[in-house]
Amino acid sequence: MGDAPASVLFTCDHNAVRSPMAEGIAKRFYGHDFYIQSAGVKNDLEIDGFCIAVCQELDVELARHRARSFDEMQDWGDDLGGFDLIVALSPASQRKALELTRFYHLDVEYWPIMDPTGLGETRDAKLARYRQSRDQIIERMVQRFGPPTVKNTG
Repeated sequence: MGDAPASVLFTCDHNAVRSPMAEGIAKRFYGHDFYIQSAGVKNDLEIDGFCIAVCQELDVELARHRARSFDEMQDWGDDLGGFDLIVALSPASQRKALELTRFYHLDVEYWPIMDPTGLGETRDAKLARYRQSRDQIIERMVQRFGPPTVKNTG
């Protein structure tokens, strides 16, 4: 387990599936231990319904999540230079994050998380894929930041 950063930005392609899952789960697991946000390379999709469903199973509420891009973060005053660590969950977001390291001192880690969108024919098969991605995120998160520090209140 590495040192816990003070702030983490989870990124993926659209900020609609993997990075909001990671943001929501991290907030659920670690509360206010560090500042946690997420962003996408692009913001062209709404939060994914299957993503909301599989996170709900863990008491992680994502229905109100608003997708945003790196550029919008800057516009909204969330300075990318203020993050200690960017965790890229997709190759495109890793490339984007590495571009930013030219301007900011940022650590970038790549976690290869499966993109579950478009996989599986039936609702159950789709949910199984999304759970797989969710569980990959949890596994990497616990390896990196340690076991959850927030006690489950449910």
